[in-house]
Amino acid sequence: MAHKAGFVNIVGNPNVGKSTLMNLLVGERMSIITSKAQTTRHRITGIVNADDYQIVFGDTPGVLDPKYKLQKSMLDFSLEALIDADILIYVTDVVESPTKNQSFLDKVAKEKIPVILVINKIDLLKGQTDLLEIIDRWKSILPQAEVYPTSAKENFNVDNLMKRVIELLPDSPPYFGKDALTDKPARFFVTEIVREKILLNYDKEVPYATQVIVEKFDEKDDSIHIMVVIYVERDSQKGIIIGQGGKKLKRLGIDARKDIETFFGKHVFLEMFVKVEHDWRNRENKLREFGYIE
Repeated sequence: MAHKAGFVNIVGNPNVGKSTLMNLLVGERMSIITSKAQTTRHRITGIVNADDYQIVFGDTPGVLDPKYKLQKSMLDFSLEALIDADILIYVTDVVESPTKNQSFLDKVAKEKIPVILVINKIDLLKGQTDLLEIIDRWKSILPQAEVYPTSAKENFNVDNLMKRVIELLPDSPPYFGKDALTDKPARFFVTEIVREKILLNYDKEVPYATQVIVEKFDEKDDSIHIMVVIYVERDSQKGIIIGQGGKKLKRLGIDARKDIETFFGKHVFLEMFVKVEHDWRNRENKLREFGYIE
């Protein structure tokens, strides 16, 4: 029996449930999930292995109209996902308008590879008639797409989606070792866990103005010593992150350490520092240093 392998990229607008879906398909928690938009900034790879196939899933930032250079880099990750996929999963939900980000949709409509349209959050619908209307509307926009109504939150119809992905995979040897879960280094997942806790613990613009860098990752058999620097854009944001008497930063560290220990299965000693890097989201040299531009 031939071995199958392929790159399956997940694209769509912010907040439609791409990361929740990705985590379900991979069976591991790879992507940040919060109720806030624009939580995914990079393309995040999750690899699923079986004896006769390998699926390389890619979660991408939500498609948006860029307001600053960081968002331009995020959009570039989503556009690249259209180019190097063997299968494309376009995720929408039952509440967003199909005309949102029309230019990106036009590109999806021209794809020659298999396109699967996932209509997520169907648990929010009251009746079957509403769903049929939504499917008809989307079929007129992406006539070549196979439609899968799902609820990632309820894990509904995700198994059938996975079966179809496996069927559509091209014949190919594996791209990564069969024990690989991702192409990202361990440090990357530390930064993502810390960023998730920042999104959950702070309001307004502060989470979006932060960048997390792991400056030390010293792993031993039963423990890891990690030093993290949180960059913000303004002195006032530094004060907000730290909080009165350092209480907010301490709470952040406790929350992040718990999840990091769960992720790695080891005791973690976590140090956190906050530094100001003015207007880093619009500075090309900083975006390159932080891994948003190659």
